Amino acid sequence: MSHDVYQQLKALNIELPPVAVPAAAYVPFAQTGKLVFLSGHIAKQDGKAWVGQLGLTMTTEEGKAAARAIAIDLMGTLHAACVAAGTDLNGVKRIVKVLSLVNSTASYTEQHLVTNGCSELLGQVFGPQVGAHARSAFGVAQLPMGACVEIELMAELA
Repeated sequence: MSHDVYQQLKALNIELPPVAVPAAAYVPFAQTGKLVFLSGHIAKQDGKAWVGQLGLTMTTEEGKAAARAIAIDLMGTLHAACVAAGTDLNGVKRIVKVLSLVNSTASYTEQHLVTNGCSELLGQVFGPQVGAHARSAFGVAQLPMGACVEIELMAELA
């Protein structure tokens, strides 16, 4: 039997959230051809921006948890994008790229480890063939609403 994304989410006790309403002048996702581009999602805790700065008010492990939480939100948006395209998450051919922005001090250098929180969960949910992706992780001086992490995602549909 092939890999079922929804069975994997259930096994991990993950319930996908609905698509969040954009906070500014943009759409949650855009599709061109078989590629779907998801707008940046900020980390949230209790429905509000997860505020913090890595290297000052947050540890790498806390940042990694924030990035994992974003991965769940991204999958909720990706699910909606798939439904709009006439498929579901099992119709994702490949997670192509993840771009991560980490609100961090000038001396903080573990952005890549923070971003693993997202990358590792995507790999667990989609499996190694679909979930393995290219990635960039940047340290930035600030993010919208003081969020600790923001991540965007690009995927290819079958």
